[in-house]
Amino acid sequence: MHGHSRALREPTVSGTSEGTGSAADSIRSAITERHPAVPALPGMSSEPEVASMASPTRPAPGARDFRAAFDAAHLAMAVVDREGYVVAANKALAALLGADPHELVERAAAELVDLAAEARTWHAYQEVLRGRQARLRCTRRLKHPDGHSLWTEVTLGPVPGTRDVLLSVADISDRRDLQARLRHLQMHDPVTRLPNRALFFERLSAALEAASYEDGGTGRIGLCYLDLDGFKAVNDTLGHRVGDRLLTAVAARLTQCADQSGYGRTSGHLVARLGGDEFALLVEDSTGTEQLAELARSVLTAVQEPFDLAGQRLSVSASIGVVERAAAGTSATGLMQAADTTLYWAKADGKARWTLFDPERNAHRMTRQALSSTLRPAVERGEFELEYQPLVDLESGAVRGVEALVRWNHPQFGTLTPNRFIGIAEEDGSIVQLGQWVLRTACRQARRWQIEQPSDSPVFVSVNVAVRQVWDSDLVGDVAEILAETGLAPQLLQLELTESAVMGSAGRPLQALQALSDMGVRIAIDDFGTGYSNLAYLSRLPVSVLKLDGSFVRGFRYEEGAHPNPADETIVEALVQLAHRLGLTVTAECVETAGQAARLRRVGCDTGQGWLYSRAVAPERIAEMIGTRPEGTGP
Repeated sequence: MHGHSRALREPTVSGTSEGTGSAADSIRSAITERHPAVPALPGMSSEPEVASMASPTRPAPGARDFRAAFDAAHLAMAVVDREGYVVAANKALAALLGADPHELVERAAAELVDLAAEARTWHAYQEVLRGRQARLRCTRRLKHPDGHSLWTEVTLGPVPGTRDVLLSVADISDRRDLQARLRHLQMHDPVTRLPNRALFFERLSAALEAASYEDGGTGRIGLCYLDLDGFKAVNDTLGHRVGDRLLTAVAARLTQCADQSGYGRTSGHLVARLGGDEFALLVEDSTGTEQLAELARSVLTAVQEPFDLAGQRLSVSASIGVVERAAAGTSATGLMQAADTTLYWAKADGKARWTLFDPERNAHRMTRQALSSTLRPAVERGEFELEYQPLVDLESGAVRGVEALVRWNHPQFGTLTPNRFIGIAEEDGSIVQLGQWVLRTACRQARRWQIEQPSDSPVFVSVNVAVRQVWDSDLVGDVAEILAETGLAPQLLQLELTESAVMGSAGRPLQALQALSDMGVRIAIDDFGTGYSNLAYLSRLPVSVLKLDGSFVRGFRYEEGAHPNPADETIVEALVQLAHRLGLTVTAECVETAGQAARLRRVGCDTGQGWLYSRAVAPERIAEMIGTRPEGTGP
């Protein structure tokens, strides 16, 4: 960096002095003495060719005219030589810097306008002086000798016909102040005066970026994301004016919590209103989850204190999602997604609480979301297949029927059982499309077994049906069409519905079940004994089969020192007798041992289903079982 001045090898040139020659001549003399091979500034030369360029009717401007224009210009300017020193400065620059024009001559231009403060700017400045770069423009903050600061726009460019450059400095302080005010309005919420969503994300992104290369901090970041429970009711009942006052009061308490916890304004904007009744508190360089938990607890307590708003006393609560993690590898979007998910958990868990982000819970949610988004296309891509579990006659041991169980061969998660995706399918409505596929595939397979083994008694196929299939599709029409298409007799199709779905049936579902029963299709109640158990209603339903829930059957075990539960046997025996008197057959689920099978047979159960006989297997294995006695059935 150059010094403030250097020893003069010629008389000092004043911007206002007039000696034996003009000021322009003096400037030209100073320039040409240092640069004898380079022409002087335009208009300052006494060479005849300059005069020859004048108009015949109007003389060419002389050196005095150029100097006068240079001095009178409102734009602060200086001529700088190739070594970086000021050759001449005008009055506007002197006024801007609080100096006399002659005091600026021979000063290092870089020091006058602080060009050496940044390496990038300093390098570009050197390139301009060497003629390797045409122009430099930058913004610098300068300090006036009287103490006040001003923002300037500095521009450097070559002076045509010379090796010198022209430095111009424009005071843009007013423009910067206006921009700052406009930015503040743009980046702050007008109701609470807190930073808004835009400024919060800008701050969050900057914090994550800084954490990647700063060594002084913890390298971690924390976030409390909250919204008010029941805030909409305040707006709806008391009006938006009261709602705005409440938001302002909440903002003040959140800011106080942040300040008292030591995370507040010292590190920049921390508390922000993200929209509506949503707020966020950012903790940079967090020390761990306990720090965030402490902050969340203080916020929860502060918000739950009653508010007095112009004579209106209000009590509200908040739900808070808390996320704390290493900043490395974390994006602003990822952090906010985790916070939003955790806030949802806090709401779902009962509100008025804070909840810490749980990676395992989130992984389950993400898996569920991934399955939901790909379930419908998976049916079209043929990713589902059916396996069948035999229903065995407890007296003869013969296979009377099979239950069709769907499997999803997911390309990412492998083979999935129904409990992983049926609930999702019922929620998003894809159960209708999937259910139609299962029904058609199962009926086609049952008919194939019948054709391939005509000498054996045909086995029926049992298909699970969700109650939404009854509401959202023409189940009766679908069944009739599929039976006609496959050629399967209606008596060889059994539809299973859960006890809660059947017992709560009325209107259209009940009419559909009755129509199916009239068609000859068997209706079974699955998991019987775990739902409503409305036995009086049972007598009015078109039901053919009761499938006892496995919780009853498990009480029948003798093996490994387990003692049977007399109550289970009494209940099962009573249910079997009741079902038989109503003309129903009974199937016991989850039969795992020969002892269970023997006791179920003694109390009158008709068929059994479980691992004692077989797990769910491929259609080819069922074909081998038809007409034979499965292993474990006994005499």
